[in-house]
Amino acid sequence: MTTRNVWRLAHRPVGDIADGDLVYGSEPLPDIAEGQFSLRLTYLSLDPTNRIWMSDQEQYMPPVDVGAAMRGGVCGRVVESRKPGVNPGDLFAGLGEWADVMVTDGTGLSRLPEIPGVPLAAAFGTLGLVGPTAYFGLLDIGQPQPGETLVVSAAAGGVGQIVGQIGKIKGCRVIGIAGGKAKCDYVTGELGFDACIDYKSQDVGAALDRLAPDGIDINFEQVGGDIMVAVLQRMKTFGRMPLCGLISSYNATTASEPPGYWTMMLMRRLTVRGFIVTDFAPRFAESGQALLGWMLDGRLKTRQDVRPGLDNAARLVRELYTGGNFGKLLVEVTPP
Repeated sequence: MTTRNVWRLAHRPVGDIADGDLVYGSEPLPDIAEGQFSLRLTYLSLDPTNRIWMSDQEQYMPPVDVGAAMRGGVCGRVVESRKPGVNPGDLFAGLGEWADVMVTDGTGLSRLPEIPGVPLAAAFGTLGLVGPTAYFGLLDIGQPQPGETLVVSAAAGGVGQIVGQIGKIKGCRVIGIAGGKAKCDYVTGELGFDACIDYKSQDVGAALDRLAPDGIDINFEQVGGDIMVAVLQRMKTFGRMPLCGLISSYNATTASEPPGYWTMMLMRRLTVRGFIVTDFAPRFAESGQALLGWMLDGRLKTRQDVRPGLDNAARLVRELYTGGNFGKLLVEVTPP
């Protein structure tokens, strides 16, 4: 194996990701030095934060350099190793590159357990970055209590579907917000949410008034914009808001943040905390153990939206910003 296929960032997008911002091609595979190994990707995770990494805005880690391989969540098997303790066939997951093969020293990667009866896509899609995001965001920041009302935006996405189910496990009443009847039917009928609001056909504020007349204790926020404002205005005193993402604004070319509602936050003593999943990296084993236990008990289900072909990645990532995915969006790079 002497070559690889890879996506590189050619231009920083202005607004929506455009054709030519990412360029796909074949290139020589880098040599494997002592302490490194090559990883053939099975799945590439496409996530809203990909758009942030393409920009040079203030963010939580260095942006992808123009000309560099695009960064992404990956899962794959070792092909060749010059690192002690790492052997061909070993399975790793974590942060890597949009490529079919990458050479790495293992930074940002950890071993992914192979679970009998659990497909690799489900294990990666749940125990990878989205599972810990849901787990720590809800439990550490949201601090759910039995009987409380939890609202989850982007409820049918990779993180949202897990957040809502953990909320039910913890005894909350869970209201999802999703785009389209099929997604709403899925989160209520399959995942057990108590209700779901279709933001494409319903007035979100009016629906919240009907479904949560006494107010909202926890808002797991992923969308921003008008939907976030509608939920925020209905928060109870001492409500908590884990701020996971603001996907509605990621392609904006001008500042469009809503007002801060600072007086309301003060009077209702709200806790609003932004977080990034890597904040909790030292505790990933804790989340993995809990999530796996719930999966094996049948209390946690996840849906993966698996699309074939690394060469399609630049087109597929755009679907995240239009609601075109249904579940955790993964690209199958190599058949498992």
